[in-house]
Amino acid sequence: MRNIDQIYIDGAFVTPHGREQAELINPATEAVIGHVTLGDREDTLRAIAAAKRAWPAYARTTKAERIALLQRLHAAVLARADDINAATTEEYGGPVSRASWVARYAAEAFLLAAKTLEQYPLTRQIGSAQVVMEPVGVAGLITPWNSNAGFICNKLATALAAGCTVVIKPSEMSAIQTQVVTEALHAAGLPPGLFNIVNGRGDVVGAELSSHPDIAKISFTGSTAVGKAIQRAGADTLKRVTLELGGKSPTVVLDDADFATAIPLAVTAGFQNSGQACLAGTRILVPEHRLDEAIALARAAVEAAKVGDPRDAATEIGPMVSRKQWERVQGYIRKGTEEGARLIAGGEGRPAGLAAGFYVRPTLFAGVRNDMVIAREEIFGPVLCLITYRDEEDAIAIANDTVYGLQAVVLSGSDEHALAVGSRLQAGRVLINGLHHEPLAPFGGFKQSGIGREFGTFGLEAYLEPKSVIRAA
Repeated sequence: MRNIDQIYIDGAFVTPHGREQAELINPATEAVIGHVTLGDREDTLRAIAAAKRAWPAYARTTKAERIALLQRLHAAVLARADDINAATTEEYGGPVSRASWVARYAAEAFLLAAKTLEQYPLTRQIGSAQVVMEPVGVAGLITPWNSNAGFICNKLATALAAGCTVVIKPSEMSAIQTQVVTEALHAAGLPPGLFNIVNGRGDVVGAELSSHPDIAKISFTGSTAVGKAIQRAGADTLKRVTLELGGKSPTVVLDDADFATAIPLAVTAGFQNSGQACLAGTRILVPEHRLDEAIALARAAVEAAKVGDPRDAATEIGPMVSRKQWERVQGYIRKGTEEGARLIAGGEGRPAGLAAGFYVRPTLFAGVRNDMVIAREEIFGPVLCLITYRDEEDAIAIANDTVYGLQAVVLSGSDEHALAVGSRLQAGRVLINGLHHEPLAPFGGFKQSGIGREFGTFGLEAYLEPKSVIRAA
């Protein structure tokens, strides 16, 4: 049983002023595995004050000093990769195969930020002006439960590279992961106040960060509804805001694709991170004249997906993070049937042989119209929709007919053909003939999938302000 009863402020683990406790539950067993004491508004104010005190000196550090600091953080987090992996599997239910990747990615984020900073011109000449890129100030970083360690480290690395100090509000549902990451960051021996971490509720800690005048920048990853609330709260102080929000990503399977490989790949795109991923490709678009072929291949792929113990290396889909999330997904499966979609695989309830745990039956619907709720709203679970299109113009229209625009996948027998279709899709990231990743390319969404970008140069610039210094010629 873990009892996490400290937060991290001004370079030290301290007892929070807040007294509210939250249970930590293993979603694979439904057992209570610990408790976390949540910080309150007073704790948040202390953390903001610590970051504010540390910022003037840190903002004046050189590029070389920041790169050295980021390298120390990389080494410290990498040393705890196995512990991050174990915590992710136990607390979140992330399959160990993915959790191990997330742990390595969390450490790598600091090297990627260092590489970006090294190559980035903080000063440049534009006409008669010297343009200096300066850190925006104290940043509030709010991270979700579906990839806790990775989001903390990526956001922190980018902010520190820019010269910002930070206050982090991680998901209170991920407190064990947060504790391991915090211990690793502390071991790097940074000056006090550069980063501060307050476990707490979004409507308490997150709300204070979003409205406090000493927070210049907010970076939030989570739901679109919460992102809108954060933007409203930050309006009075004109905060710089980066929002990476929800998605209902399309996977467009073109008629010239090899369906035997494309359809299973489309299913994999939808089941990423057990379906608990903002970029999951949960709308699979196929030519209407090949629907029967697509159904047969998709059903086989869905039914073959292994659901179970996240500690098993063969497991592809773990449990939902909580009972609330499990019930949410069950509601959407029920809604799909009520709307008249055809249930091809899965359905309500737990998979056979799993009497406990927040496990969902991997589910596939066909006969889905793009105006159905299951095609419009982000389910955040392993539930896929097969949607037919008449021709490519129809496919593009359906793919773009969504309030979201985070990611899209195009599968074709030709890269050129896929690129031609992909160029017309409204999404922040378009993957061509595969599930590719480029960690230095910008990541973020069109429309209600967010504002701004993370990763690489675009992510770094989100924490910088340009100052033009002009003198007489």
